[in-house]
This record gives sequence, structure tokens and C-alpha cells, in this order.
Amino acid sequence: MRDDIFTKRRNNNLAFFLVLIVLTVVAMIITQYDAIKGFTSMAKALIWGGSNFYPDIKSLRILPDILPKLQETVLMSIAATTVASVFALFLSLVGSRTTRMNSIFSIISRGIASIFRNIPLVAWAMVLMMAFSQSSLTGYLALLFGSFGFLTRAFMETIDEVSSNSIEALQATGAGYFHIIFQAVLPASMPQMISWLLFMIETNIRDATLVGVLTGTGIGFSFDLYYKRFDYHAASLVVVFIVITVILIEVISNNIRRVIL
Repeated sequence: MRDDIFTKRRNNNLAFFLVLIVLTVVAMIITQYDAIKGFTSMAKALIWGGSNFYPDIKSLRILPDILPKLQETVLMSIAATTVASVFALFLSLVGSRTTRMNSIFSIISRGIASIFRNIPLVAWAMVLMMAFSQSSLTGYLALLFGSFGFLTRAFMETIDEVSSNSIEALQATGAGYFHIIFQAVLPASMPQMISWLLFMIETNIRDATLVGVLTGTGIGFSFDLYYKRFDYHAASLVVVFIVITVILIEVISNNIRRVIL
């Protein structure tokens, strides 16, 4: 019996990889992609990057310009994520199977979360640019809407995982809906929610760079500006500061997670 299960699993994995290989070959034929040329061009790209794309002494002149932009990007990401988490918390309480008021509100809430979550951040930025043009508000709203969908889904799953024992105990004492939420649901799920919030802040700081390229704001706009001017040394310095910032934020958030989890 165990051998049959192992054989079936192995055949399924083999079939999956065969389908994947066939799809890859078909995609290469349709797009006329030359795999050999692609691999050989990677070596040339690395050589070009090593000889051109690195910060030098002259590129340090742009520090007074990029540091405020970097600060703007970080603060905008934190603000958008924090505000989105507040709205996501309310919607997740309505949509969760544990705390929902009725099934209709739950279905509507889950539908809203699914719509917002499945629209890419770049698409949000492009749509919002039609209404608000290239501005900080456009980038802020794009990050907010993208975070809202993800956090709502994450918060719902976190609330659904709350143990039913404490909820049933409060219900047995005649506790009301809001009393159960504030005394049982939120205390049990808040550490994990904070962890999701920190993860979303890290993600948004990375994504804010791309949004800045589209909306003409923040550190992304600085990179786009220097790159299009062929000032590769300055552009590479921007990348270095983005990487350092992301690493610092990740270290801080990991330390917070160790404390709360």
C-alpha cells in the first residue's frame, strides 16, 4: 500500500515536470526566445555592471538629494500600511468565520478583500495616476489599496485560527459580541497581526521604489532620473541605500517579532 502511494506520488511529480517543460518549450517557440543567446548575454551584462554600475566618490554629491527622498519613501510606506491595517482589521472581523455577524456580510467582505488583493500594485498606481496624476498621493494610495487587500486576507486567516475554547467560555457567561472580540479574539490574534503588519511594511518599502518610478515620487523617481541621465554611478548609489534601508527595516522587524511571538 505504501509502495503504491509512493509510486503514484512519483508519477504525479514526473507528469507535473513534463507539463512544465512542454509549456516552457512552447513559450520559447511562441516568443522566439533564444536560450543560448540569453545565457551568453548574462555574462556580458555582469561584465558591464561590474565596470559601470557602482558608486564612486563623485556620486556622493547626491546624498543631500536622495536621503530626503529615501525618508519620504519609508514614511509613506509605513503610513500607507498602518492606515490600511486599520481598515483591514474592521473588514476582517466582519469577514472572519469566527467573528462574522452574518454570512452575507462575510461573503461581501471576503469578496472585497479578494478584489483588492488580486489587483497588482503597479495596476493600482497606473489607474490612480489617471485621477491624481504623478504625485505622492498616487503612490500613497496605491500602497494603501495593495496593503489593504493583503492584510485583510491575512487578518481573516489569523482570526479564524483563534482557539474556540476562550470564545465559548465567554459565550457561556453571556458575554456580548464586542466583549468577545476585545477580550478573546484580539488578544489572541494581535501578535500575529503585528507580525503581518511588519512584513507588509518591509514589502511596501521595496514596492515603493517601483511605485516611485511610475508616480515620479520618492527614491524610485531619483533612481529613474539618474539612470535615464546615464549617471550609472549615482543610480547605483541609490540602489545601495535602498538595499541598506530594507535590511535595517528587516532586522528591526525581526527583533520585534521575537519579542511579540
